[in-house]
Amino acid sequence: MLAYRHAFHAGNHADVLKHLVLLLVLEHMNLKDKGYRVVDTHAGAGGYSLRGAYARKKGEFENGIGRLWSLKAQARAQAPLPVGHYLRLVEAFNGRTELHPTSAASEGDSAPHPSLKQYPGSPALAQAVKRPQDELNLFEMHPTDFRILSSWAQDERGVSCAMADGFAGLKSKLPPPTRRGVVLIDPPYELERDYGRVVATLREALERFSDGTYLIWYPQVSRVEAAQLPKRLSAVAPKGWLHARLTVQAPDKEGFGLMGSGMFVINPPYTLHGALSTLLPWLHAQLKQFDGGGWLLDQKAV
Repeated sequence: MLAYRHAFHAGNHADVLKHLVLLLVLEHMNLKDKGYRVVDTHAGAGGYSLRGAYARKKGEFENGIGRLWSLKAQARAQAPLPVGHYLRLVEAFNGRTELHPTSAASEGDSAPHPSLKQYPGSPALAQAVKRPQDELNLFEMHPTDFRILSSWAQDERGVSCAMADGFAGLKSKLPPPTRRGVVLIDPPYELERDYGRVVATLREALERFSDGTYLIWYPQVSRVEAAQLPKRLSAVAPKGWLHARLTVQAPDKEGFGLMGSGMFVINPPYTLHGALSTLLPWLHAQLKQFDGGGWLLDQKAV
């Protein structure tokens, strides 16, 4: 949807979950020398300012990456290993080399995270761990976000981007020549039809490339379509799947709002379940905004 701007939500709790799962999958792919292709169907701008008006309007990042960024050194050291890797990538995106930021109070800065100025989107994180033999293919339809994305991508080796519908464009990228690939599908879901398009796109993609690893992000909101999506996805996953969900926020008075989010992974790496069994409870403890919620981890292996 052309009205949607991820800049309002960059770095929130849903991004934290999505990007940690993405990095775990890509790290597993990197264990083999053979190259692979990553396709991001809804790439956004690639990276986002957390000091701009969009991010500051609701400050969603403060209850996402902001909470992890503010962990003291001892707490960081005790966090699951994937968290440390993720934070180092965010720090690198901010031009940082030290492991822990100076507090706002000591600098006299009214902003809660004075050194956390930018947040890397999925393209930037994928590029950070990409090797020379790997490819990164990006789709984005919003004119402004695409302009930012393409400006960044033009200097990155092995990265291509297209101002096109990622649902429709995915089929042109499958199967990859090396028969190794990761696909991230994370539309805004502002339109009810997005839920159906996710399922239809996956069904067609699996017909073309059944061995690929597909990561589908979805919001945990008060919509029947959102609640039904994991079951619909499991029906088109013939070779196994993993479902992870994190609930950290209470609904508003009308019963709406982003309570959490989920990641549904088709053909997951065998290492993913074990990593998430430790990561999810830790994340919930760090990101929960009320005395409730929780996490879910389910898997069907073939």
